[in-house]
Amino acid sequence: MKYNKTQLTAVNHKEGPMLVVAGPGSGKTLVITGRTLNLCEQMGVNPINILVITFTKAAAEQMKSRFEALSKGNYSNVSFGTFHSVFFTILKSAYNYQSSNILKEDERYFIIKELIDGLNIEYEDEKEIVSLISSEISLVKGEMIEPGNYCSVNISASDFRKIYKEYNEILAKKRLIDFDDMLVRCYHLLKSNKEVLKVWQNRFKYILIDEFQDINLVQYLIIKMLAEPENNLFVVGDDDQSIYSFRGARPEIMLGFPKDYEGAKKIVLDTNYRCSESIVRAALRVIANNVDRFQKDIKTVRQTTNSVDIREFNTVQSQNEIVVKEIIKRIKSGVKPKEIAVLFRTNTQARAIAAKLMEYNVNFSVKEGIPDIYEHFIAKDIFAYIRCGVQIKDAIDRGELLRIINKPNRFISRQALATSRITMDSLCEFYKDKSWMVERICDFFEDLRCIGNMEPYVAINYIRNKIGYDEYLKEYAKYRKLDYDEIIETLDELSSEGKRFKNFEEWNEYIKTYREKISKKAYSKDLDVVNLMTFHSSKGLEFEVVFIIDVNESITPHSKSRHREAIEEERRMFYVAMTRAKNELMIFYSRDRYNKELNPSRFIGEIYMSKDELDKGNEIIHSVYGKGVIIENDGKKIKIFFDKGKCVKCFDIDYCICARIIRSV
Repeated sequence: MKYNKTQLTAVNHKEGPMLVVAGPGSGKTLVITGRTLNLCEQMGVNPINILVITFTKAAAEQMKSRFEALSKGNYSNVSFGTFHSVFFTILKSAYNYQSSNILKEDERYFIIKELIDGLNIEYEDEKEIVSLISSEISLVKGEMIEPGNYCSVNISASDFRKIYKEYNEILAKKRLIDFDDMLVRCYHLLKSNKEVLKVWQNRFKYILIDEFQDINLVQYLIIKMLAEPENNLFVVGDDDQSIYSFRGARPEIMLGFPKDYEGAKKIVLDTNYRCSESIVRAALRVIANNVDRFQKDIKTVRQTTNSVDIREFNTVQSQNEIVVKEIIKRIKSGVKPKEIAVLFRTNTQARAIAAKLMEYNVNFSVKEGIPDIYEHFIAKDIFAYIRCGVQIKDAIDRGELLRIINKPNRFISRQALATSRITMDSLCEFYKDKSWMVERICDFFEDLRCIGNMEPYVAINYIRNKIGYDEYLKEYAKYRKLDYDEIIETLDELSSEGKRFKNFEEWNEYIKTYREKISKKAYSKDLDVVNLMTFHSSKGLEFEVVFIIDVNESITPHSKSRHREAIEEERRMFYVAMTRAKNELMIFYSRDRYNKELNPSRFIGEIYMSKDELDKGNEIIHSVYGKGVIIENDGKKIKIFFDKGKCVKCFDIDYCICARIIRSV
């Protein structure tokens, strides 16, 4: 097997701790399997004493398969597994657990969903909210946090505590443990029982860990115990690709490894075999702006004439139009659809691009599935208003009326709505002694009559502004501790969608057809299709052509990311997305998203201007150029973007830290 110099150094390591910093496409799997083989063949280590750990079952199986091919089927006693499978084996031997004691994922999903629904928590996408709460439960357990001290970022703290408590009570009642319990219970077992710990220390004398940047606290504490006293711990990862903090991943563990193990050897796999030189250079310019990282000088062996293509569009609709046309152009030129990916920060962004791909009859798949905007509670509210307006001449559906009658709050009581048939007359009769309530009820039904005669787009604006639905959402977001900007974007998207239809019946027919097409295309079993996926889901994959869309502030970095650590993780996500591309990388952003002005992402400015160039900013002179600023540094012209005098990199209007310009531009 042929290795480069740094790979060979890692492969030949035998005793003691070693940290291998492995950038994208640098051959980390080759190094792990090669070193494992070297331990067996060249260093006389018994295969039964070697443990290789990675994070997913698929990755463990792939690693094992690669090793078996490399070793020609010899040394089958080497253990390959996930943290969970290894730790469950330890628990099983101590407590006689069986696989029937493990909570199945579909049952976990159902339990959490039922608990969420029991608290009447409204959400956009069922899979997303269950996944987010599930991740937070894992975070609390994996970090061994006291639930009372944890503040949820997705629901109210009190709601999360209720869900967490009832979830664990259900598991205890059914005598089940989840995957996080495996870690915590294994930690307590090894911590409290030295004899059991000694057994496993003698079994696993050489431990290799893949994707070390994703390790959480309890996993690390267990591994540290198992590796003692020889500490033959070989860890491989890339701190620049740590993007799972919501699952408890702590990149600072990898960064602190040299301090935890004084004298540990460290090697950087510094050759990228995947991406072209221009992509590597652009990605490094971005990630260099993170403070908490290992410095790396990455080389590449792939030389192409393509540069990173960054484009600005007036609207998100025009952006998506060009994305699809560029995809079609590449397919016609011979690029296979499966070698093309469209990446985005959040899964809700898949809706618009998927609709455009369907319009042009381009086959695609969406790894996480597409959230149905028409299932969103906002869409259900808006459609309920419109349906009540259309039905007002006949009999209004009671369920539809109950849904909207207090959105916004008209203070109509449950007693007033307790009749089998609700009408304006019945409500006015109930409140006949309260003239202000009668007036409020009459205004409500008059609003419904008006809506019933409007085109969809006009009706939505009437509901939002005249009736006050936007204000209702603002109060709702505040109460639920939700991001109002995210919620209102769903309404903006729905409003924009409404422009396409003359009446509600036409829109209903479109929704029916849309859902039929989505079910066929988004979940197609055809493997040769264009890939739509989030930054998170793209990790570990590679494509000839990558489009990163909606590269705007508040999207990437996400509006929820306000402190430095969160921004650094957003930057790592963007870095991961950039380094999925082998030959072509296109980064698109728009100035308008559903009638809302947006700035290009700060990450775009970082592509144009490296951290070192920013540090030389005192020498910079400037001149206004179009929508950006051309800054001249040591004779080199670089463009960074400004919008209405506000630098999209540092967001200072009067004093731009980036370019050291002491005036508004």
